[in-house]
Amino acid sequence: MKFLNSFYIQPRFFYAGIAIVLLFALSYFVPLLFNLAQLCILVLAVLFLLDVLVIFIGKQRIEAQRKVPDKFSNGDTNNITLHLKSNYPFLVYLHIIDELPEQFQRRDFKLKAKLAPNAKKSLHYAVIPKDRGEYHFGILNVYATSVLQLVAKRYKLDQEVMVPTYPGFKQLKKYELLNINKNAIEYGLKKVRRLGHTMEFEQIKDYVLGDDLRTINWKATAKKNQLMVNQFQDEKSQPVYALIDKGRIMKMPFEGLSLLDYAINATLVLSNVILKKQDKAGLLSFSKTIDNVVVAQRRSGQMQLILEALYNVNTDYFESDFGKLYANIKRHITHRSLLLMYTNFETLDGLNRQLPYLKAIAKSHVLVVIFFKNTALHTLIDTKAETVQAVYDKVIAEKFDYEKRLIVNALKKVGIYAILTTPEQLTIDTLNTYLEIKSRGLL
Repeated sequence: MKFLNSFYIQPRFFYAGIAIVLLFALSYFVPLLFNLAQLCILVLAVLFLLDVLVIFIGKQRIEAQRKVPDKFSNGDTNNITLHLKSNYPFLVYLHIIDELPEQFQRRDFKLKAKLAPNAKKSLHYAVIPKDRGEYHFGILNVYATSVLQLVAKRYKLDQEVMVPTYPGFKQLKKYELLNINKNAIEYGLKKVRRLGHTMEFEQIKDYVLGDDLRTINWKATAKKNQLMVNQFQDEKSQPVYALIDKGRIMKMPFEGLSLLDYAINATLVLSNVILKKQDKAGLLSFSKTIDNVVVAQRRSGQMQLILEALYNVNTDYFESDFGKLYANIKRHITHRSLLLMYTNFETLDGLNRQLPYLKAIAKSHVLVVIFFKNTALHTLIDTKAETVQAVYDKVIAEKFDYEKRLIVNALKKVGIYAILTTPEQLTIDTLNTYLEIKSRGLL
């Protein structure tokens, strides 16, 4: 029974059988082909038995091992390696079917390879997870055939493993260069004008071309008989919180990832930059309840706490309660902080319902509301309308797009910073805003 479970007849055997049947059919018209067809049957049977013998004699002639990362990075490319080893004394052809986690919905995944006698080989493939959570890999199936490729032996290798998928931690390296020199003027991917000075004095240094003349220390200049300037540094240890809306409006998908996952990935990257800037990073998620709270701190294990909290953030499809969010902030965030709120507003009426709570939060903290452009609307607007229905659709799309801009203006009128961005630009736009607020000394 074990033999039958690993025994597979290959398509080449059936192709040869079809050719012999056609040969018998043609022998009705050309009798000489009848003997040839009989000979072909005999040759096919001999080769078939020979192939079975060479492939099935011996145990565990193929060894394979799947190497996976300890954890996946959500929305990023994650590499997986298969290590193969052949103990056959001849060249073998391999078809590898890896049982991928159900989240990938791949039913046609197959790899091919050929191994020389007693040789080793490594194969690589990549996966891009689109959801956080547990990803269960199943059995690794390897089908080995000889050069004849008439039969295959299936090696069923127990390689079941679970890999957790965390927020996009691979992006941390991508934005590592944003931890720049404290006197630099270039932030993120664009230049941000540096206004004024912070009050945290660092040192007196020699004047060099490009230093602000307003920082000249005249007493030190007279004493040294050369121009000296005061050097200031950004204020440190300021609390910065990410407020992540996990209501149903954040479940909207964009290129496979939900808006919630884009916000989570951006929060992870931003938290890393915040801590490297010597500030305190924290977060909380909100909907009907306040969850996944990490108090803003600057300590060695803070990034791991934030990563674990973000891993557990999931939408609950409820309407978000901004009133409960305001009450929680008033009770627990007592120091003036920078609050980066990831949410989404599609209409001005939707904003007006929550605006009183946003204004109340902004009285005690620096509040930045981050919401998303509807890229599908822009695609519709840019498409040339050729029918009456298309004209109606385009007008409605322009109306909704205009309303998004009205939301930005409404927030700015009441002193709330607003970022209207696409999901793909979310991280860099948020980083630039944080660094600009620091450079302006607004916190």
